[in-house]
Amino acid sequence: MRLDYPIHETTLGNGLRVVVSPDTSVPTVTVNLWVNVGSRHEVAGRTGFAHLFEHLMFQGSRNVASGEHFTRLMAEGGRLNATTWFDRTNYFETVPKGAYELALWMEADRHGHLLDAVTQENLDNQRDVVKEEKRQRYDNVPYGKALMEVYAAVFPAGHPYHHPTIGSMEDLDAASLEDVRAFFRRYYGPNNTVLTLVGDLTADEGFAAAERYFGWLPASAEPSRPNLSQLPPLSHPVLVDRPGNVPNDRLHIAFRLPVDNTPDFFAAALAVDALGGLSTSRLVQRLVRREQVANAVQANAMGFVDGVSLGFFVVDVADGQDPARLEAAVVEELHRFISEGPTDVELESALAQSERSWLSALAGQEERADLISQHVLLHSDPQFVNTFLDRIGAVSAEAVKAAAARWLHPDTRAVVRHLVAEQENAA
Repeated sequence: MRLDYPIHETTLGNGLRVVVSPDTSVPTVTVNLWVNVGSRHEVAGRTGFAHLFEHLMFQGSRNVASGEHFTRLMAEGGRLNATTWFDRTNYFETVPKGAYELALWMEADRHGHLLDAVTQENLDNQRDVVKEEKRQRYDNVPYGKALMEVYAAVFPAGHPYHHPTIGSMEDLDAASLEDVRAFFRRYYGPNNTVLTLVGDLTADEGFAAAERYFGWLPASAEPSRPNLSQLPPLSHPVLVDRPGNVPNDRLHIAFRLPVDNTPDFFAAALAVDALGGLSTSRLVQRLVRREQVANAVQANAMGFVDGVSLGFFVVDVADGQDPARLEAAVVEELHRFISEGPTDVELESALAQSERSWLSALAGQEERADLISQHVLLHSDPQFVNTFLDRIGAVSAEAVKAAAARWLHPDTRAVVRHLVAEQENAA
């Protein structure tokens, strides 16, 4: 199913890659920037810096006061935010057409002149904000650290994906103002960034505006290191138990997968969906519906670029059920899938789910811009939004079966078990 979203691209003299996708359906423009720095670029003793910079970027720059990025664009009717992940940091705003040049000017000012406003007071303030975020999102909610523990179990110490994006609070506490400035100078430059504009403008208008506001920035970022080689599957099962204050026992059963944007990753992702990612999936049908030993089963395949990706199943154990029994049932279904491969219905369902979610994502300007930026930055493929469905639709049942045998073998699993802590009997 070939799509035909218009995609126009150019590269400025300073290395900034610019993509414009005109869409006149509504009089708005989405401005989306992906910077090629995430937690995978951090080194031991300096974790959490990429996420810290996401916060610092809203604390002002040479010509913009602290908090003004939000207040000025929201006053124009815009919405905006930023996120940090393993492979990138992104900044985005959707504004009425008449305000998109304001958004570009403000983005260029902070991407070029953030350090004019980075003071010890700002650094201390944002460190405290990040600590509070960690407490609210990870430390003080049930299962909040589950994925952190999955990353640590699946990826070896020292690997770029071993530590979480939130980073170490000890590392942030130890960070000096010069450490922060050096991090910005190393990664924040137009030659390490993609700018995507989606909305009510022509390609020529978008390119001219990008040149006007970003063209003067120097190509200041250092060259990126090459991505690491593909990690093989785990050599043996890994089990991590975490008793605690949780509503019910929960299993995360995780596997290393091939790197993103490859036929092997697409095949492995379809296997994950067929096994646990759909309401019709094998694990859902058996554990939730027939045997009723699980409250829910979820599955996810996360595509990464630095030598490995991640696939995992989440099983919420029903009251009174033995987590070991459910893990054994998952192992049994994995063996059966590896032996039989997906049925025609399972493969058709997994492909239909991929198509539905992809078309839904592309329907909105914001997520379309984000997906364009992602695949330009990480894969140099601006047409991916138009070709993905063709590529995944070409994956055969035999390829899915082979990917499951290679990447989802039970002997290569890591299991993180969050278990309801046994309460001591009252005296």
